[in-house]
Amino acid sequence: MKILFAGTPEFAIPSLEMLLASEHRVVGVYTQPDRPAGRGCKDRPSPVKVLAQSLGIEVCQPDSLKSPDEHQKLRDFGADLMVVVAYGLILPKPVLDIPRLGCVNVHGSLLPRWRGAAPIQRAIYAGDDETGVTIMFLEPKMDTGPMLLKMATPIQPSETSADLYGRLSVLGAKALHDCLPGIESGTIKAEKQDESGVTLAGKLQKCEASTDWTLPAAVLERRVRAFNPWPVAETVYCGEILRIWRAQSLDENPSGSPGAVLAGRKTLDVVTGCGLLRLLELQLPGGKRLMATDFLNAHPMKNVRLGVCA
Repeated sequence: MKILFAGTPEFAIPSLEMLLASEHRVVGVYTQPDRPAGRGCKDRPSPVKVLAQSLGIEVCQPDSLKSPDEHQKLRDFGADLMVVVAYGLILPKPVLDIPRLGCVNVHGSLLPRWRGAAPIQRAIYAGDDETGVTIMFLEPKMDTGPMLLKMATPIQPSETSADLYGRLSVLGAKALHDCLPGIESGTIKAEKQDESGVTLAGKLQKCEASTDWTLPAAVLERRVRAFNPWPVAETVYCGEILRIWRAQSLDENPSGSPGAVLAGRKTLDVVTGCGLLRLLELQLPGGKRLMATDFLNAHPMKNVRLGVCA
């Protein structure tokens, strides 16, 4: 098949590499326009663009796919199939109708659970035992299309979004690989999503990073894991923002106000609404990420209550 690929971040790379190594031909790549990044705020190409250009594949970076000119450009590729993996733009109906065999998507959840922009983070935050990937045909509405294949995987107890992101990107490539013969032959059967099982994975917001110490420790641990690498859970320490990269919940329930750091310990344990949260890796503004033991050596914690500005 002649395949058009649409994707932007690292999550899309294993699927693109799989297609490039297959008997199919990637005739073009669509990816998001270069965005300012880093301290210098210089425009940075997406990982998908870097890979495609290194192999001499034509790269297209439109701001939108709504114009007739863009539709014609897509037609000119003569693609049999379009594969979409974390592209970042919703494909309008005229675009979906262009490839002969349609457009398929690699989605990072077991649909219909966690439709939307942040399925990996929301699965961890919600305490799901498992997640996975779904290959589906695309429809104009987000993540509503008929499903071709699902592959499940357990969520490990200490797994962060960064960890799970990498595993699901590889699993997604495998699932896509297994679907391609049936898509090409027209023998694959699509399954309609059960609308009664829909949950929505809303886009992460920076304001969600602030830690509410009245919540149970188990919930706060999941937040820390879900928000690593972004937006990163944070709290206030001596008037500064303290980022929490890793933490562990404990069943202990000592007395103290939520946010209070327990003194006299070699570990950094914080009172919550239920249980203790042991902070394992931390970062102050302008500083490096530190293990809690190193942080304690440099920062006294006597009578400290996190989350208090004064």
